[in-house]
Amino acid sequence: MSTLQLRRRESKGVASGWPDSVHPVLQQIYAARGVLDPSQVEHRLARMLSPQLLGGMAQAVELLAEAIRDDWTILIAGDYDCDGASGTAVAVRGLRLLGAKRVSYAIPNRFVHGYGLSPALVESLQPTPQLIVTVDNGVASVAGVAAAKARGIRVIVTDHHLPGEQLPACDAMVNPNLVGDPFPSKMLAGVGVMFYLLLALRARMDQQGAFDGAKPDLSVLLDLVALGTVADLVPLDFNNRILVEAGLQRIRSGRACAGISALVESGKRSLATLCSSDLGFVVGPRLNAAGRLEDMRLGVECLLTDDVAQARRYAEQLGAINLERRDLQASMVAEAEQMVAGMTDIDAIGVALYEPSWHAGVVGLVASKLKDRLHRPVIAFAPASEDDTDNLRGSARSIAGFHIRDALAVIDARQPGLIERFGGHAMAAGLSLKTCDYPRFAAVFDAIARELIDAERLQPVLYTDGELPPGAASLALARQLRHAGPWGQAFPEPLFDNLFECVSWKVMGERHLRLQLRDPRDGALHDAVMFNAYHGQPPPRQLRAAYELIINDWQGRETPRLLLRHIEPV
Repeated sequence: MSTLQLRRRESKGVASGWPDSVHPVLQQIYAARGVLDPSQVEHRLARMLSPQLLGGMAQAVELLAEAIRDDWTILIAGDYDCDGASGTAVAVRGLRLLGAKRVSYAIPNRFVHGYGLSPALVESLQPTPQLIVTVDNGVASVAGVAAAKARGIRVIVTDHHLPGEQLPACDAMVNPNLVGDPFPSKMLAGVGVMFYLLLALRARMDQQGAFDGAKPDLSVLLDLVALGTVADLVPLDFNNRILVEAGLQRIRSGRACAGISALVESGKRSLATLCSSDLGFVVGPRLNAAGRLEDMRLGVECLLTDDVAQARRYAEQLGAINLERRDLQASMVAEAEQMVAGMTDIDAIGVALYEPSWHAGVVGLVASKLKDRLHRPVIAFAPASEDDTDNLRGSARSIAGFHIRDALAVIDARQPGLIERFGGHAMAAGLSLKTCDYPRFAAVFDAIARELIDAERLQPVLYTDGELPPGAASLALARQLRHAGPWGQAFPEPLFDNLFECVSWKVMGERHLRLQLRDPRDGALHDAVMFNAYHGQPPPRQLRAAYELIINDWQGRETPRLLLRHIEPV
Protein backbone atom coordinates (compact mmCIF):
# COMPACT_ATOMS: atom_id res chain seq x y z
CA MET A 1 0.00 0.00 0.00
CA SER A 2 1.07 3.57 -0.61
CA THR A 3 2.31 5.76 2.24
CA LEU A 4 0.10 8.60 3.38
CA GLN A 5 1.23 11.97 2.07
CA LEU A 6 0.63 15.31 3.74
CA ARG A 7 -0.40 17.99 1.31
CA ARG A 8 -1.32 21.62 1.93
CA ARG A 9 -4.68 22.93 0.78
CA GLU A 10 -4.45 25.53 -1.93
CA SER A 11 -6.04 28.95 -1.54
CA LYS A 12 -6.70 31.74 -4.00
CA GLY A 13 -6.10 34.34 -1.35
CA VAL A 14 -7.88 35.64 1.70
CA ALA A 15 -10.97 37.75 1.13
CA SER A 16 -11.06 41.35 2.27
CA GLY A 17 -13.72 42.76 4.55
CA TRP A 18 -13.32 40.37 7.48
CA PRO A 19 -14.03 41.86 10.92
CA ASP A 20 -10.97 42.31 13.12
CA SER A 21 -12.45 39.74 15.51
CA VAL A 22 -11.95 36.92 12.97
CA HIS A 23 -8.49 35.42 13.52
CA PRO A 24 -6.19 35.64 10.45
CA VAL A 25 -5.67 31.87 10.62
CA LEU A 26 -9.43 31.35 10.41
CA GLN A 27 -9.61 33.70 7.43
CA GLN A 28 -7.02 31.53 5.66
CA ILE A 29 -8.96 28.38 6.56
CA TYR A 30 -12.13 29.78 5.03
CA ALA A 31 -10.28 30.81 1.88
CA ALA A 32 -8.89 27.30 1.45
CA ARG A 33 -12.49 26.02 1.47
CA GLY A 34 -13.60 28.43 -1.20
CA VAL A 35 -15.12 31.04 1.10
CA LEU A 36 -13.95 34.27 -0.52
CA ASP A 37 -16.76 36.48 0.76
CA PRO A 38 -17.34 37.05 4.50
CA SER A 39 -21.09 36.85 3.88
CA GLN A 40 -20.65 33.14 3.07
CA VAL A 41 -20.22 32.39 6.77
CA GLU A 42 -23.37 34.28 7.76
CA HIS A 43 -25.48 31.19 8.33
CA ARG A 44 -28.80 32.95 8.74
CA LEU A 45 -32.01 31.11 7.85
CA ALA A 46 -33.05 34.09 5.75
CA ARG A 47 -30.28 33.15 3.32
CA MET A 48 -31.63 29.65 2.65
CA LEU A 49 -32.48 28.74 -0.91
CA SER A 50 -36.18 29.06 -1.67
CA PRO A 51 -38.32 25.88 -1.53
CA GLN A 52 -40.03 27.05 -4.71
CA LEU A 53 -36.82 26.34 -6.64
CA LEU A 54 -37.23 22.60 -6.14
CA GLY A 55 -38.82 20.80 -9.06
CA GLY A 56 -42.05 18.89 -8.47
CA MET A 57 -42.87 21.00 -5.43
CA ALA A 58 -46.18 22.40 -6.71
CA GLN A 59 -47.70 18.97 -7.36
CA ALA A 60 -46.52 17.55 -4.03
CA VAL A 61 -47.77 20.55 -2.08
CA GLU A 62 -51.22 20.54 -3.68
CA LEU A 63 -51.66 16.83 -2.96
CA LEU A 64 -50.53 17.19 0.66
CA ALA A 65 -52.74 20.26 1.19
CA GLU A 66 -55.71 18.27 -0.11
CA ALA A 67 -54.82 15.33 2.14
CA ILE A 68 -54.72 17.54 5.24
CA ARG A 69 -57.87 19.43 4.29
CA ASP A 70 -59.86 16.23 3.66
CA ASP A 71 -58.37 14.29 6.59
CA TRP A 72 -56.73 11.53 4.60
CA THR A 73 -54.69 8.80 6.25
CA ILE A 74 -51.06 9.64 5.49
CA LEU A 75 -48.21 7.16 5.86
CA ILE A 76 -44.56 8.23 5.90
CA ALA A 77 -42.36 5.55 4.35
CA GLY A 78 -38.89 6.14 5.77
CA ASP A 79 -35.49 4.51 5.61
CA TYR A 80 -33.46 2.55 8.14
CA ASP A 81 -30.50 4.93 8.47
CA CYS A 82 -30.13 8.10 10.52
CA ASP A 83 -31.12 10.38 7.62
CA GLY A 84 -34.22 8.28 7.02
CA ALA A 85 -35.13 8.13 10.71
CA SER A 86 -34.67 11.86 11.32
CA GLY A 87 -36.49 12.62 8.05
CA THR A 88 -39.38 10.40 9.11
CA ALA A 89 -39.58 12.22 12.44
CA VAL A 90 -39.49 15.58 10.64
CA ALA A 91 -42.31 14.45 8.32
CA VAL A 92 -44.54 13.13 11.12
CA ARG A 93 -43.93 16.06 13.45
CA GLY A 94 -44.18 18.64 10.65
CA LEU A 95 -47.40 17.33 9.13
CA ARG A 96 -49.02 17.19 12.56
CA LEU A 97 -47.96 20.80 13.16
CA LEU A 98 -49.63 21.72 9.86
CA GLY A 99 -52.90 20.09 10.86
CA ALA A 100 -52.70 16.48 9.66
CA LYS A 101 -54.58 14.32 12.16
CA ARG A 102 -53.98 10.82 10.83
CA VAL A 103 -50.26 10.46 10.20
CA SER A 104 -48.35 7.24 10.77
CA TYR A 105 -45.06 5.85 9.51
CA ALA A 106 -43.44 2.64 8.37
CA ILE A 107 -39.74 1.78 8.26
CA PRO A 108 -38.73 -1.25 6.20
CA ASN A 109 -36.87 -4.02 7.95
CA ARG A 110 -33.83 -4.54 5.74
CA PHE A 111 -33.99 -8.32 6.25
CA VAL A 112 -37.74 -8.65 5.58
CA HIS A 113 -38.75 -5.87 3.18
CA GLY A 114 -35.47 -4.88 1.54
CA TYR A 115 -34.68 -1.26 0.80
CA GLY A 116 -37.13 1.59 0.31
CA LEU A 117 -40.76 1.44 -0.71
CA SER A 118 -40.69 -2.18 -1.82
CA PRO A 119 -43.72 -4.31 -2.84
CA ALA A 120 -43.15 -6.29 0.38
CA LEU A 121 -43.44 -3.13 2.46
CA VAL A 122 -46.57 -2.01 0.61
CA GLU A 123 -48.13 -5.44 1.11
CA SER A 124 -47.51 -5.19 4.87
CA LEU A 125 -49.39 -1.89 5.27
CA GLN A 126 -52.57 -2.50 7.21
CA PRO A 127 -54.90 -0.69 7.05
CA THR A 128 -54.27 0.73 3.60
CA PRO A 129 -53.32 4.45 3.75
CA GLN A 130 -54.73 6.95 1.29
CA LEU A 131 -51.39 8.66 0.74
CA ILE A 132 -47.78 7.49 1.07
CA VAL A 133 -44.95 10.03 1.35
CA THR A 134 -41.48 8.55 1.05
CA VAL A 135 -38.51 10.09 2.86
CA ASP A 136 -34.89 9.49 1.83
CA ASN A 137 -35.97 6.82 -0.64
CA GLY A 138 -38.33 6.18 -3.50
CA VAL A 139 -36.55 7.36 -6.63
CA ALA A 140 -35.65 3.72 -7.40
CA SER A 141 -38.90 2.20 -6.06
CA VAL A 142 -40.49 1.49 -9.44
CA ALA A 143 -42.08 -1.79 -8.35
CA GLY A 144 -43.07 -0.52 -4.90
CA VAL A 145 -44.83 2.55 -6.24
CA ALA A 146 -46.61 0.38 -8.81
CA ALA A 147 -47.77 -1.93 -6.00
CA ALA A 148 -49.07 1.05 -4.02
CA LYS A 149 -50.89 2.50 -7.02
CA ALA A 150 -52.49 -0.90 -7.69
CA ARG A 151 -54.02 -0.67 -4.21
CA GLY A 152 -55.36 2.80 -4.94
CA ILE A 153 -52.77 4.63 -2.82
CA ARG A 154 -51.48 8.03 -3.92
CA VAL A 155 -47.69 8.38 -3.66
CA ILE A 156 -45.38 11.36 -3.19
CA VAL A 157 -41.67 10.54 -3.46
CA THR A 158 -39.17 12.75 -1.61
CA ASP A 159 -35.59 11.64 -2.08
CA HIS A 160 -32.08 12.86 -2.79
CA HIS A 161 -30.51 9.78 -4.33
CA LEU A 162 -29.46 9.72 -7.96
CA PRO A 163 -32.17 8.44 -10.33
CA GLY A 164 -31.86 5.38 -12.52
CA GLU A 165 -33.01 5.05 -16.10
CA GLN A 166 -36.65 4.52 -15.05
CA LEU A 167 -38.55 6.67 -12.57
CA PRO A 168 -41.50 5.38 -10.54
CA ALA A 169 -44.98 6.38 -11.71
CA CYS A 170 -45.76 8.38 -8.57
CA ASP A 171 -48.17 11.30 -8.23
CA ALA A 172 -45.38 13.77 -7.38
CA MET A 173 -41.64 13.63 -6.87
CA VAL A 174 -39.32 16.09 -5.10
CA ASN A 175 -35.64 15.33 -5.59
CA PRO A 176 -32.97 17.95 -6.33
CA ASN A 177 -30.90 15.33 -8.15
CA LEU A 178 -33.41 14.60 -10.90
CA VAL A 179 -32.08 15.44 -14.34
CA GLY A 180 -32.90 19.06 -15.11
CA ASP A 181 -34.08 19.96 -11.62
CA PRO A 182 -33.44 23.70 -11.13
CA PHE A 183 -32.58 23.62 -7.41
CA PRO A 184 -29.09 25.20 -7.12
CA SER A 185 -27.87 22.87 -4.39
CA LYS A 186 -27.78 19.14 -5.13
CA MET A 187 -26.46 18.35 -1.67
CA LEU A 188 -29.65 18.22 0.41
CA ALA A 189 -29.99 15.12 2.56
CA GLY A 190 -33.28 13.25 2.60
CA VAL A 191 -34.27 15.05 5.79
CA GLY A 192 -33.49 18.38 4.11
CA VAL A 193 -35.75 17.58 1.13
CA MET A 194 -38.58 16.73 3.54
CA PHE A 195 -38.06 19.94 5.50
CA TYR A 196 -38.19 21.95 2.29
CA LEU A 197 -41.44 20.26 1.31
CA LEU A 198 -42.96 21.21 4.66
CA LEU A 199 -41.86 24.84 4.21
CA ALA A 200 -43.50 24.99 0.79
CA LEU A 201 -46.63 23.28 2.12
CA ARG A 202 -46.94 25.78 4.96
CA ALA A 203 -46.62 28.69 2.52
CA ARG A 204 -49.34 27.23 0.26
CA MET A 205 -51.69 26.50 3.17
CA ASP A 206 -51.13 30.03 4.46
CA GLN A 207 -52.18 31.39 1.04
CA GLN A 208 -55.32 29.27 1.30
CA GLY A 209 -56.14 30.71 4.74
CA ALA A 210 -55.65 27.43 6.54
CA PHE A 211 -54.12 28.95 9.68
CA ASP A 212 -56.15 30.86 12.21
CA GLY A 213 -53.55 33.27 13.49
CA ALA A 214 -49.82 32.60 13.44
CA LYS A 215 -48.32 30.05 11.09
CA PRO A 216 -46.93 26.89 12.71
CA ASP A 217 -43.26 27.24 13.64
CA LEU A 218 -41.32 24.68 11.61
CA SER A 219 -37.98 25.84 13.01
CA VAL A 220 -38.64 23.43 15.89
CA LEU A 221 -37.63 20.67 13.45
CA LEU A 222 -34.16 22.01 12.70
CA ASP A 223 -32.36 19.93 15.33
CA LEU A 224 -33.58 16.83 13.47
CA VAL A 225 -32.62 18.34 10.12
CA ALA A 226 -29.10 19.03 11.37
CA LEU A 227 -28.73 15.49 12.72
CA GLY A 228 -29.77 13.77 9.50
CA THR A 229 -27.73 16.11 7.31
CA VAL A 230 -24.49 15.57 9.22
CA ALA A 231 -25.01 11.83 9.76
CA ASP A 232 -25.65 11.17 6.07
CA LEU A 233 -22.28 12.70 5.12
CA VAL A 234 -23.73 14.91 2.41
CA PRO A 235 -21.40 17.78 1.47
CA LEU A 236 -21.88 20.79 3.72
CA ASP A 237 -22.33 23.46 1.07
CA PHE A 238 -23.53 26.89 2.15
CA ASN A 239 -27.21 25.93 2.19
CA ASN A 240 -26.59 22.80 4.25
CA ARG A 241 -24.36 24.74 6.65
CA ILE A 242 -27.25 27.13 7.25
CA LEU A 243 -29.52 24.20 8.15
CA VAL A 244 -26.93 22.51 10.35
CA GLU A 245 -25.91 25.68 12.18
CA ALA A 246 -29.55 26.54 12.91
CA GLY A 247 -30.09 23.05 14.31
CA LEU A 248 -26.94 23.21 16.43
CA GLN A 249 -27.97 26.55 17.86
CA ARG A 250 -31.30 25.06 18.81
CA ILE A 251 -29.62 22.12 20.54
CA ARG A 252 -27.08 24.30 22.36
CA SER A 253 -29.83 26.56 23.68
CA GLY A 254 -31.59 23.59 25.29
CA ARG A 255 -34.48 23.44 22.80
CA ALA A 256 -33.72 20.10 21.17
CA CYS A 257 -36.37 17.41 21.07
CA ALA A 258 -36.31 14.98 23.99
CA GLY A 259 -34.80 12.20 21.87
CA ILE A 260 -31.79 14.14 20.64
CA SER A 261 -31.17 15.49 24.15
CA ALA A 262 -31.27 11.96 25.55
CA LEU A 263 -28.92 10.62 22.87
CA VAL A 264 -26.43 13.44 23.50
CA GLU A 265 -26.65 12.73 27.22
CA SER A 266 -26.15 9.01 26.58
CA GLY A 267 -23.03 9.82 24.57
CA LYS A 268 -21.65 11.90 27.44
CA ARG A 269 -21.53 15.10 25.42
CA SER A 270 -22.56 18.58 26.50
CA LEU A 271 -25.64 20.07 24.88
CA ALA A 272 -24.27 23.57 25.46
CA THR A 273 -21.08 22.96 23.46
CA LEU A 274 -22.31 20.38 20.95
CA CYS A 275 -20.69 20.53 17.51
CA SER A 276 -21.39 18.86 14.19
CA SER A 277 -18.83 16.09 14.78
CA ASP A 278 -20.78 15.07 17.89
CA LEU A 279 -23.87 14.57 15.74
CA GLY A 280 -21.85 12.51 13.27
CA PHE A 281 -19.84 10.37 15.67
CA VAL A 282 -22.00 10.15 18.81
CA VAL A 283 -25.68 10.63 18.05
CA GLY A 284 -25.85 9.29 14.49
CA PRO A 285 -24.23 5.89 15.18
CA ARG A 286 -26.65 5.18 18.02
CA LEU A 287 -29.59 5.61 15.67
CA ASN A 288 -27.92 3.82 12.78
CA ALA A 289 -27.22 0.79 14.97
CA ALA A 290 -30.94 0.13 15.35
CA GLY A 291 -31.42 0.05 11.59
CA ARG A 292 -28.36 -2.14 11.11
CA LEU A 293 -29.09 -4.80 13.70
CA GLU A 294 -32.73 -4.54 14.74
CA ASP A 295 -35.65 -2.25 13.89
CA MET A 296 -35.27 1.47 13.17
CA ARG A 297 -38.74 2.05 14.61
CA LEU A 298 -36.97 2.27 17.96
CA GLY A 299 -34.88 5.16 16.66
CA VAL A 300 -37.88 6.96 15.16
CA GLU A 301 -39.86 6.56 18.37
CA CYS A 302 -36.95 8.08 20.27
CA LEU A 303 -37.07 11.13 17.99
CA LEU A 304 -40.85 11.42 18.14
CA THR A 305 -41.48 11.21 21.88
CA ASP A 306 -41.84 14.35 23.96
CA ASP A 307 -41.58 12.37 27.20
CA VAL A 308 -38.11 12.97 28.64
CA ALA A 309 -38.08 9.78 30.71
CA GLN A 310 -39.24 7.69 27.76
CA ALA A 311 -36.62 9.30 25.52
CA ARG A 312 -33.92 8.31 28.00
CA ARG A 313 -35.17 4.73 28.01
CA TYR A 314 -35.05 4.66 24.22
CA ALA A 315 -31.57 6.20 24.23
CA GLU A 316 -30.38 3.55 26.71
CA GLN A 317 -31.68 0.79 24.42
CA LEU A 318 -30.08 2.40 21.38
CA GLY A 319 -26.80 2.72 23.25
CA ALA A 320 -26.85 -0.99 24.09
CA ILE A 321 -27.54 -1.91 20.45
CA ASN A 322 -24.69 0.37 19.38
CA LEU A 323 -22.27 -1.44 21.70
CA GLU A 324 -23.37 -4.72 20.13
CA ARG A 325 -22.82 -3.18 16.70
CA ARG A 326 -19.32 -2.06 17.66
CA ASP A 327 -18.34 -5.55 18.82
CA LEU A 328 -19.73 -7.14 15.68
CA GLN A 329 -18.05 -4.54 13.49
CA ALA A 330 -14.70 -5.11 15.19
CA SER A 331 -14.80 -8.85 14.55
CA MET A 332 -15.92 -8.41 10.93
CA VAL A 333 -13.24 -5.78 10.22
CA ALA A 334 -10.62 -8.09 11.74
CA GLU A 335 -11.76 -10.87 9.40
CA ALA A 336 -11.70 -8.50 6.44
CA GLU A 337 -8.19 -7.35 7.32
CA GLN A 338 -7.08 -10.97 7.48
CA MET A 339 -8.33 -11.40 3.92
CA VAL A 340 -5.85 -8.78 2.74
CA ALA A 341 -3.13 -9.41 5.35
CA GLY A 342 0.40 -10.01 4.16
CA MET A 343 -0.05 -8.04 0.96
CA THR A 344 2.52 -5.27 0.63
CA ASP A 345 0.52 -3.96 -2.32
CA ILE A 346 -2.99 -5.32 -2.80
CA ASP A 347 -3.58 -6.76 -6.23
CA ALA A 348 -7.13 -5.57 -6.78
CA ILE A 349 -7.93 -1.91 -7.49
CA GLY A 350 -11.66 -2.42 -6.96
CA VAL A 351 -11.81 -4.59 -3.83
CA ALA A 352 -14.75 -6.93 -3.21
CA LEU A 353 -14.97 -8.91 0.05
CA TYR A 354 -17.45 -11.59 1.07
CA GLU A 355 -17.77 -13.78 4.14
CA PRO A 356 -20.85 -16.02 4.64
CA SER A 357 -20.95 -15.31 8.38
CA TRP A 358 -21.05 -11.53 8.03
CA HIS A 359 -24.09 -9.44 8.98
CA ALA A 360 -25.70 -7.50 6.13
CA GLY A 361 -26.39 -4.53 8.39
CA VAL A 362 -22.72 -3.95 9.17
CA VAL A 363 -20.99 -4.53 5.82
CA GLY A 364 -21.07 -0.81 5.03
CA LEU A 365 -18.92 -0.11 8.07
CA VAL A 366 -16.51 -2.87 7.03
CA ALA A 367 -16.26 -1.38 3.54
CA SER A 368 -15.59 2.05 5.03
CA LYS A 369 -12.80 0.82 7.31
CA LEU A 370 -11.09 -1.17 4.55
CA LYS A 371 -11.46 1.71 2.08
CA ASP A 372 -9.62 3.95 4.54
CA ARG A 373 -6.88 1.38 5.04
CA LEU A 374 -6.37 0.39 1.41
CA HIS A 375 -7.33 3.67 -0.23
CA ARG A 376 -9.24 1.79 -2.86
CA PRO A 377 -12.97 1.47 -3.47
CA VAL A 378 -14.31 -1.45 -1.42
CA ILE A 379 -17.56 -3.40 -1.57
CA ALA A 380 -18.30 -5.76 1.33
CA PHE A 381 -20.98 -8.44 0.94
CA ALA A 382 -23.02 -10.58 3.31
CA PRO A 383 -25.94 -12.98 2.88
CA ALA A 384 -29.23 -11.13 2.50
CA SER A 385 -30.43 -12.77 5.73
CA GLU A 386 -29.86 -15.85 7.87
CA ASP A 387 -32.59 -17.61 5.90
CA ASP A 388 -31.52 -16.35 2.48
CA THR A 389 -27.99 -17.36 1.61
CA ASP A 390 -28.70 -17.50 -2.12
CA ASN A 391 -28.65 -13.71 -2.33
CA LEU A 392 -26.07 -11.16 -1.25
CA ARG A 393 -26.36 -7.59 -0.12
CA GLY A 394 -23.36 -5.38 -0.64
CA SER A 395 -22.36 -1.97 0.61
CA ALA A 396 -19.79 0.11 -1.26
CA ARG A 397 -17.49 2.92 -0.19
CA SER A 398 -15.32 4.84 -2.64
CA ILE A 399 -12.39 7.20 -2.90
CA ALA A 400 -12.35 10.69 -4.39
CA GLY A 401 -12.57 10.66 -8.16
CA PHE A 402 -14.34 7.32 -8.51
CA HIS A 403 -18.14 7.73 -8.60
CA ILE A 404 -19.24 4.41 -7.17
CA ARG A 405 -22.89 4.60 -8.15
CA ASP A 406 -21.96 5.48 -11.74
CA ALA A 407 -19.44 2.62 -11.76
CA LEU A 408 -22.20 0.19 -10.79
CA ALA A 409 -24.32 1.63 -13.59
CA VAL A 410 -21.51 0.88 -16.05
CA ILE A 411 -21.32 -2.70 -14.79
CA ASP A 412 -25.09 -3.05 -15.08
CA ALA A 413 -25.00 -1.82 -18.68
CA ARG A 414 -22.14 -4.10 -19.70
CA GLN A 415 -23.30 -7.14 -17.74
CA PRO A 416 -27.13 -7.02 -17.74
CA GLY A 417 -28.65 -9.07 -14.97
CA LEU A 418 -25.45 -9.43 -12.95
CA ILE A 419 -26.56 -6.80 -10.44
CA GLU A 420 -30.14 -7.25 -9.34
CA ARG A 421 -30.52 -3.81 -7.79
CA PHE A 422 -28.30 -0.86 -6.93
CA GLY A 423 -28.40 2.79 -5.95
CA GLY A 424 -26.52 5.45 -4.06
CA HIS A 425 -24.14 8.40 -4.35
CA ALA A 426 -20.64 9.20 -5.56
CA MET A 427 -18.96 7.92 -2.39
CA ALA A 428 -21.38 5.23 -1.15
CA ALA A 429 -23.79 2.79 -2.71
CA GLY A 430 -25.71 -0.40 -2.06
CA LEU A 431 -26.44 -3.36 -4.29
CA SER A 432 -27.76 -6.90 -4.36
CA LEU A 433 -26.81 -9.92 -6.45
CA LYS A 434 -26.97 -13.71 -6.49
CA THR A 435 -24.40 -15.48 -4.33
CA CYS A 436 -23.34 -17.62 -7.27
CA ASP A 437 -22.55 -14.44 -9.25
CA TYR A 438 -20.17 -13.01 -6.65
CA PRO A 439 -16.90 -14.23 -8.24
CA ARG A 440 -17.89 -12.80 -11.61
CA PHE A 441 -18.96 -9.51 -10.03
CA ALA A 442 -15.69 -9.20 -8.08
CA ALA A 443 -13.68 -9.59 -11.28
CA VAL A 444 -15.83 -7.13 -13.22
CA PHE A 445 -15.71 -4.56 -10.43
CA ASP A 446 -11.92 -4.72 -10.31
CA ALA A 447 -11.75 -4.35 -14.09
CA ILE A 448 -13.99 -1.27 -14.05
CA ALA A 449 -11.95 0.27 -11.25
CA ARG A 450 -8.71 -0.32 -13.18
CA GLU A 451 -10.27 1.29 -16.23
CA LEU A 452 -11.61 4.38 -14.49
CA ILE A 453 -9.14 5.14 -11.67
CA ASP A 454 -5.89 6.94 -12.40
CA ALA A 455 -2.86 5.66 -10.49
CA GLU A 456 -2.46 8.99 -8.66
CA ARG A 457 -5.93 8.52 -7.13
CA LEU A 458 -4.62 5.47 -5.27
CA GLN A 459 -2.14 7.63 -3.33
CA PRO A 460 -3.66 8.46 0.08
CA VAL A 461 -3.37 12.16 0.83
CA LEU A 462 -4.13 14.04 4.02
CA TYR A 463 -4.79 17.70 3.31
CA THR A 464 -3.81 20.27 5.92
CA ASP A 465 -4.13 24.00 6.34
CA GLY A 466 -0.37 24.35 6.77
CA GLU A 467 1.64 25.35 9.80
CA LEU A 468 0.26 27.32 12.70
CA PRO A 469 2.49 30.33 13.37
CA PRO A 470 4.41 30.42 16.66
CA GLY A 471 2.13 31.27 19.54
CA ALA A 472 -1.08 30.78 17.53
CA ALA A 473 -2.19 27.53 19.24
CA SER A 474 -4.18 29.45 21.82
CA LEU A 475 -7.43 28.86 23.64
CA ALA A 476 -8.92 31.89 21.87
CA LEU A 477 -8.22 30.41 18.43
CA ALA A 478 -9.45 26.98 19.52
CA ARG A 479 -12.74 28.56 20.58
CA GLN A 480 -13.10 30.36 17.25
CA LEU A 481 -12.42 27.14 15.34
CA ARG A 482 -14.99 25.20 17.36
CA HIS A 483 -17.77 27.61 16.51
CA ALA A 484 -16.65 28.67 13.03
CA GLY A 485 -18.15 25.73 11.16
CA PRO A 486 -20.24 23.81 11.03
CA TRP A 487 -17.49 21.53 9.79
CA GLY A 488 -18.17 18.30 7.99
CA GLN A 489 -18.18 16.58 4.62
CA ALA A 490 -16.54 18.77 1.92
CA PHE A 491 -16.04 21.51 4.54
CA PRO A 492 -13.49 19.73 6.73
CA GLU A 493 -12.33 20.51 10.22
CA PRO A 494 -9.20 22.69 10.24
CA LEU A 495 -6.11 20.53 10.27
CA PHE A 496 -2.59 21.89 10.72
CA ASP A 497 0.88 20.37 10.41
CA ASN A 498 4.01 21.42 12.26
CA LEU A 499 7.41 20.10 13.25
CA PHE A 500 7.71 19.17 16.95
CA GLU A 501 10.05 17.59 19.42
CA CYS A 502 8.45 14.91 21.60
CA VAL A 503 9.48 15.84 25.14
CA SER A 504 7.50 13.13 26.95
CA TRP A 505 4.76 10.59 26.34
CA LYS A 506 2.69 7.98 28.11
CA VAL A 507 0.06 5.41 27.23
CA MET A 508 -3.57 6.04 28.19
CA GLY A 509 -5.66 2.90 28.42
CA GLU A 510 -4.11 0.36 26.08
CA ARG A 511 -3.79 2.14 22.73
CA HIS A 512 -3.94 5.92 23.24
CA LEU A 513 -1.05 8.34 23.63
CA ARG A 514 -0.67 11.48 25.72
CA LEU A 515 2.30 13.60 24.67
CA GLN A 516 4.12 16.80 25.49
CA LEU A 517 5.38 18.41 22.27
CA ARG A 518 7.82 21.30 22.00
CA ASP A 519 7.67 23.79 19.13
CA PRO A 520 11.34 24.26 18.09
CA ARG A 521 10.63 27.78 16.83
CA ASP A 522 9.83 29.30 20.22
CA GLY A 523 10.21 26.46 22.72
CA ALA A 524 6.51 26.46 23.61
CA LEU A 525 5.14 23.22 25.08
CA HIS A 526 1.85 21.78 23.84
CA ASP A 527 -0.37 19.13 25.38
CA ALA A 528 -1.34 16.53 22.75
CA VAL A 529 -3.27 13.28 22.46
CA MET A 530 -3.49 10.64 19.75
CA PHE A 531 -6.07 7.87 19.86
CA ASN A 532 -5.49 4.24 18.82
CA ALA A 533 -1.87 5.10 18.06
CA TYR A 534 0.16 2.95 20.47
CA HIS A 535 1.37 -0.35 19.01
CA GLY A 536 4.24 -1.09 21.37
CA GLN A 537 6.71 1.46 20.00
CA PRO A 538 7.48 4.95 21.33
CA PRO A 539 6.65 7.95 19.15
CA PRO A 540 9.60 9.46 17.22
CA ARG A 541 11.68 12.04 19.04
CA GLN A 542 11.50 14.49 16.14
CA LEU A 543 8.25 14.40 14.24
CA ARG A 544 5.88 16.18 11.94
CA ALA A 545 2.31 16.03 13.17
CA ALA A 546 -0.98 16.74 11.47
CA TYR A 547 -3.39 17.88 14.17
CA GLU A 548 -6.57 19.66 15.13
CA LEU A 549 -6.50 22.45 17.67
CA ILE A 550 -9.21 21.55 20.19
CA ILE A 551 -10.38 22.53 23.67
CA ASN A 552 -9.72 20.21 26.60
CA ASP A 553 -12.40 20.78 29.24
CA TRP A 554 -11.32 19.19 32.52
CA GLN A 555 -13.26 19.91 35.71
CA GLY A 556 -14.53 23.17 34.28
CA ARG A 557 -11.11 24.42 33.19
CA GLU A 558 -10.54 24.87 29.46
CA THR A 559 -7.09 24.57 27.89
CA PRO A 560 -5.92 24.22 24.28
CA ARG A 561 -4.88 20.76 23.13
CA LEU A 562 -3.51 19.22 19.94
CA LEU A 563 -5.50 16.24 18.68
CA LEU A 564 -3.00 14.37 16.50
CA ARG A 565 -4.32 12.70 13.35
CA HIS A 566 -1.01 11.62 11.82
CA ILE A 567 2.64 11.65 12.83
CA GLU A 568 5.78 10.82 10.89
CA PRO A 569 9.44 10.94 11.87
CA VAL A 570 11.74 13.64 10.53
